[in-house]
Amino acid sequence: MFLTSTYDLPHVLPPAARQHWDFMESNSAAAVMQAVCPNEWADIVEVLSTYRLDPNSWLKAGGNRGDIAEEIDGEFGKRGWVEARLDLETKGILYRKSGDRIGELPAVKQEGYLVDNFKNRVVLDVEWNAKDGNLDRDLASYRSWFEAGVISSAVIITKDRLKLLSLARKLWAQHQATLPEEKRNAKLPIDLTTSTVTAFDKAQMRVKRGVMGTCPVLIVAATDATWNGKPFL
Repeated sequence: MFLTSTYDLPHVLPPAARQHWDFMESNSAAAVMQAVCPNEWADIVEVLSTYRLDPNSWLKAGGNRGDIAEEIDGEFGKRGWVEARLDLETKGILYRKSGDRIGELPAVKQEGYLVDNFKNRVVLDVEWNAKDGNLDRDLASYRSWFEAGVISSAVIITKDRLKLLSLARKLWAQHQATLPEEKRNAKLPIDLTTSTVTAFDKAQMRVKRGVMGTCPVLIVAATDATWNGKPFL
C-alpha cells in the first residue's frame, strides 16, 4: 500500500469536483478508475461536481443512513449503479499432465455484504453515519475482492466531522436567531460530536494501516466546501 494524490491532477478530477470535497487515496485509485473504468469514473466525477449539501436535508435527525446517504445513493442509482451483495466462490479443478480434466474440489464460498453501489468493476459505499467498525468490514472486503480479481477499485464517501460540526453550529445559530426566544434551542438536531461513527479521520486511520492491502481505494469527504450556500429554514 502507498498513499498517492492523483485526484489533484485536473485531467483526472476537474476543479468543480476537487474544490468541494476532501480526498485521500491509496495506489493511485482516481487515475486507475479513470484509466480502466472510465464510464464509472465519469459517473463519480459528475456526482461530486454537482451534489451539494443542503442544510434542510442534512440538519435533520435520521438513522444510520439518513437523508444524505439516500440522496447520494440516489444520484448513483440514476446512473445505473445498484445495491448488491458480492460473494466469492473459489473452485479447484484437477488436470492430468496431459491436460485432461479429472475432477474438481468442492467450491469454497465467501459471503460478502450488501454494498451501497456497484457498477462494472467499482464498489462505492456511502458511510455517512454508521458505526466506524463498518470501515474495517468495507476495506477488508475490498482487499479480498481486489485480490480475487473481481473489482478494480473502491470508493468510500463520508464526511469530515469537525468541519461539518463547525458549519452546523454556524447555520443552526443563524436559524435560532430568526425564532422567538421561547422557541429557541441551542442543541443541534443531529449529533456531530460523537467520534464513534464513520468519518474522514476514521477512514484515514484505517487506510494508513493498510487494511485494504494493494486495492486502490479513494476516500471522499464532504466538508464545509460541499455546502450549497443556503441557510437552514
